Amino acid sequence: MELKQGMAAVVTGGGSGLGEATARALAGKGVKVAIFDRNAKTGEAVAAEIGGVFCETDVTDNDSMVAAFDKARAAHGQERVLVSCAGIAPGAKTVSKGQPHDAQLFRTALDVNLFGVFLASSLSAAGMSEADPLNDDGERGVIINTASIAAFDGQMGQIAYAASKAGIVGMTLPMARDLSRSGVRVMAIAPGLFMTPMMKGLPQEVQDSLGGQTPFPPRLGDPAEFAALVCSICENAMMNGEVIRLDGAIRMAAR
Repeated sequence: MELKQGMAAVVTGGGSGLGEATARALAGKGVKVAIFDRNAKTGEAVAAEIGGVFCETDVTDNDSMVAAFDKARAAHGQERVLVSCAGIAPGAKTVSKGQPHDAQLFRTALDVNLFGVFLASSLSAAGMSEADPLNDDGERGVIINTASIAAFDGQMGQIAYAASKAGIVGMTLPMARDLSRSGVRVMAIAPGLFMTPMMKGLPQEVQDSLGGQTPFPPRLGDPAEFAALVCSICENAMMNGEVIRLDGAIRMAAR
């Protein structure tokens, strides 16, 4: 699928981090980007800078997401690219100091990281499947979801996060198979240690230490590198139903 002037895209979590980098990369190719985010301040600022539209939304709420897609499509037309980057990373062990994992914290992680991705994908796919084909392959769109290496190498204290990201991995192939007749591809990216807002809040020596755990290159990933992979997936029609680790060959230790 050619990323070209005037094509529409939706990026959830597009107000910061991997989502922001993705929104900027797509806009750089002439794509009209709708940014879905809870944070109106950052979301509106990024949208204004890239000539996109901001849609304040809660990815866990169906009505909120339907309204956001309606707003985005009214401004730009049917999106042909959906990239889900919205997510949270809570930390808690199954049992800590004799106390069980907070049940609501676990549920919230699943709601945001897994249900929110499913909801965005389902709503977007419904619109894409009714659109005209873009090329001779009959392609109508591509959905790219953000998993994590924690889905495979979850560390101590990451049970909720790892479970939510593993769910994204698990639904990638069946969703791609579901949507194959509609000409909609589905992919997932499992990033390693990247310079996200959460990382930026850590002391420099901690950032350097974490980055140094990556075999090569021995540093934290640049969100622009994530965004570059998003663009490559969009442009390569044979990329479908797969999860790509983007991690510099790191394999996380138990702690």
